Amino acid sequence: MPFLHGFRRIIFEYQPLVNEILGALGIQDPEQLGASDNSSSLLVGESEKLLALNGLLERHSQSSYYKEGVSYSLLKVAELGLVPPAKILLHYGADLSFEDPVTYYTVLHISVLRNQPEMVELLVQSGADINKRDRIHESSPLDLASEESERLPCLQRLLELGADVNAADKNGKTALLHALASSDGVQIHNIENIRLLLEGGANVKATTKDYDTVFSCIIFLLGETMGCDQEEAKLINHFCFRVSQLLMAHGADPSECPSHESLTHTCLKSFKLHFPLLRFLLESGASYNCSLHGPSCWSGFHIVLDRLCSYLRTCGDCDSMDLLQKAEYVLDLMIAQSPQVKLPRNFEINTVGCSTHADKVAAMHQSLIQLEHSPPTLKHLCRVFIRQRLQPWPVDVKVKALPLPDRLKWYLLINHSSLSSNEEDL
Repeated sequence: MPFLHGFRRIIFEYQPLVNEILGALGIQDPEQLGASDNSSSLLVGESEKLLALNGLLERHSQSSYYKEGVSYSLLKVAELGLVPPAKILLHYGADLSFEDPVTYYTVLHISVLRNQPEMVELLVQSGADINKRDRIHESSPLDLASEESERLPCLQRLLELGADVNAADKNGKTALLHALASSDGVQIHNIENIRLLLEGGANVKATTKDYDTVFSCIIFLLGETMGCDQEEAKLINHFCFRVSQLLMAHGADPSECPSHESLTHTCLKSFKLHFPLLRFLLESGASYNCSLHGPSCWSGFHIVLDRLCSYLRTCGDCDSMDLLQKAEYVLDLMIAQSPQVKLPRNFEINTVGCSTHADKVAAMHQSLIQLEHSPPTLKHLCRVFIRQRLQPWPVDVKVKALPLPDRLKWYLLINHSSLSSNEEDL
């Protein structure tokens, strides 16, 4: 019936052969039985069933649609992780490039989706294209493996077998970006997948055609914390911290342009909410200005003071003290990061509406201007040098462990309030 194609062609042309092959293996209904059920059924009298399969394939080797039937049967046994029958089907001519007529996935894609690492290895060693992309979503096997934490064994096996960790689809999306984009920080958190990809050489500077970077997912999730309950927000914040830690350890720059894709810029603008993550970024060496264009593009000092004024206009007295404390802490972190303070030109702050705290904000602003125009003191230079040597986070914990007099350690520490000891937030 030449006018039939796709799924209907299976039913009318080679499904009878597929049923006979699966029946010889004791697999009666692969759509309804689980992988463990079918694997168990094969183990009973396995050698006899494999012999029967060999005989069956010999008898049908000249029949119509033999190639399609054997290839589709390979998809089914691969889905169940049945390696011995898969070897026989490959020996008898199963096509590794054959696509499932419904999903258009190849047998390697399906093996990854079903988390069958032994099958993945067999297929690659038998000649399957390890970097092949499907026709619908343009996903490679590595992309699929990166998207679920349960597929970590397949991800590891693919990397060991030589999958291209930095291959990108037509939109520029790599496996690392797939792993990040598929994480929600609550139910799906692919931290180990991300770690494995980074250790395998994933490029932290990868960018899609839509200009999504490795930090885009984190910035999006941080935005989601404002609309969810406290427990979910805690899980998301923990995920964002862990992933940021991994990315920065492998050379990712959270302070690059554009500002809306800069994690540092995002945390500075919402230092009230993202204070723990901002502290981590700065203590790990993230620039407080745009790392590409300097303070002329955006400046951490200006953002913090500007946001502080906005917060103070709407908050009560109790909250205002906490805000001032956090703002002072962040400003001190930025001051202790470089020998000379770098401020933007025309550095002005509008303190109107800051009520009783306007003078304090103005004093912060004026002290920064004085610092920029004053030569750095020797003790400040020593503080910057020592803290840089102790990066990354947690610098204050490392300072306390130094064999130095308490008075010197006191100076090296940024803040002596409860903010500096609240490690659980991170």
